[in-house]
Amino acid sequence: MTISLFSGQGSQYQGMGKDILDAMPELSVIFDTGSEILGKDLRKICFDADDSELSRTVNAQPAIMSVSILCLEAAKAKGFRFDGVAGHSLGEYAAMYASGMVSLEDAFRLIKARSEAMEEATTLSKGAMAAIMKIAPEQVEEVCAAAKEYAAAVNYNSPVQTVVAGTPEGIAEVSEVFAGMKARVIPLNVAGAFHSKLMQPAADKFYETAKTITFNAPDCKYYSNVTGGELTDFSDMASLLAKHIVSPVRFTSELAAMHNAGADRFVEFGPGKTLTGLVKKTLKDVSALNIENLAGLEGADIYG
Repeated sequence: MTISLFSGQGSQYQGMGKDILDAMPELSVIFDTGSEILGKDLRKICFDADDSELSRTVNAQPAIMSVSILCLEAAKAKGFRFDGVAGHSLGEYAAMYASGMVSLEDAFRLIKARSEAMEEATTLSKGAMAAIMKIAPEQVEEVCAAAKEYAAAVNYNSPVQTVVAGTPEGIAEVSEVFAGMKARVIPLNVAGAFHSKLMQPAADKFYETAKTITFNAPDCKYYSNVTGGELTDFSDMASLLAKHIVSPVRFTSELAAMHNAGADRFVEFGPGKTLTGLVKKTLKDVSALNIENLAGLEGADIYG
């Protein structure tokens, strides 16, 4: 059973996807569609923007999604097939497209609304995030619950990697505690406290767009960050996606659910190989690889 995985925010880099698009110009429709809906040149953002411009939420999210879709479509053109999809945070939007749940146009309408709402929310309340390594998620939750300032576990990435988000004061407070517990603390270069209650204004604003979108039942298994397992009820995706903005990413639970269902091959599409690394750290007896450039596309043993 093969699962397609899709990259999350923070994986972006200048020039991502360019060699694949140069080799397969017929896939330009992805960037043409995105540019029209976004009202800005998506190629310029992906290929030419400097790190500071590309890392802005309003640019990073549609850029990563477009490159993830590009990499997937390039692999499909070579014969790649899959049985299920999952994404990490914004990666769920490429996953929805890949599963047939939304059209390419609606995927860009959704990510435009999401990225704009989330960037605006970061200006309303300051937030911070940090990755906590080498201690169990339960210990991370206990420390956050005991903190005087707001901090919460928001990304369950692996049995020994949990990301926390909160106010700058809250993250500083818990980071000191984690350091005392001999955990490795890595502050993240992000603009806000994503997947925490501080994103509620973004969730509310995004919902107004999401409820206008037509969502189809997917044509493959679809795994959800919010539930941590396979999603089977698609009756109110607008509410679920709004909730997604303020809910933890339960990626470790998703991996377990996929593995239990028989998944033994994971292919990550889009910039970076973070999810490939998480699969390898979490599951045994599976294969995992990433496709983000032409060399990876042509060298992957996943076709036919």
